[in-house]
Amino acid sequence: MKIVVIGGTGLIGSKLVALLRQRDQEVLAASPDSGVNTLTGEGLAEALVGAQVVVDLTNSPSFEDTAVMKFFETSSRNLLAAEAAAGVRHHVALSIVGTDRLPDSGYLRAKMAQERLIKASGIPYTILRSTQFFEFMGRVADSFSDGKTVRVPPALVQPIFSNDVVTALADLVLGAPGNDTLEVAGPEKLRFDELIRRVLANNHDARKVTSDVHARYFGTELNDQSLVPASTAPRIGTTRFESWLARSTSQT
Repeated sequence: MKIVVIGGTGLIGSKLVALLRQRDQEVLAASPDSGVNTLTGEGLAEALVGAQVVVDLTNSPSFEDTAVMKFFETSSRNLLAAEAAAGVRHHVALSIVGTDRLPDSGYLRAKMAQERLIKASGIPYTILRSTQFFEFMGRVADSFSDGKTVRVPPALVQPIFSNDVVTALADLVLGAPGNDTLEVAGPEKLRFDELIRRVLANNHDARKVTSDVHARYFGTELNDQSLVPASTAPRIGTTRFESWLARSTSQT
């Protein structure tokens, strides 16, 4: 079975390509660096020849409201049209837990538009919504920071190790399309502000973390339901935050 991973050189994409190859699958890692550009359509037809499954891991280079909406709408339309022409039988996409609950966020509105296009395409699909990755918590802290103070909402989050997301994606890729939206999250719920404090302390970062219920995450305020799974039976990763933190510290 030929599988094309769009965005196959990023954090999730590179790990997914490696895992699928370990499972004896034929995998093409596609990205602008390899001549496949979903925004312009360049190289898509050639990359999808003979493909049964396409995994969409694309992300916008800009998170500005207008730019990110244009990216996801244009990229998704180009990719889905190329898949229809190539006879692709399963479209798998990675999205974000809370996408449908946070319309004040321009980024999440764009992800919601992407999901709607997938569902309307007629191509059998599976959408996997994930919570925030452990590995991106440093960048998240920066987004809350004014340089000296990091203002973080105390909302509940349920972050996950990227390897656990990759394992879930690989299982979906090798299974039948469910025409459904699924969720994956880490094994524990944590307060966002406490999580960021722990990350910064581990990085010997002297910035002060202040709890602020009005601090905005991707342009939106949060509550305890915003970024945790809404489904009653989400897939749960196995790696706890402290285990990942200890492992990442030992590797530095």
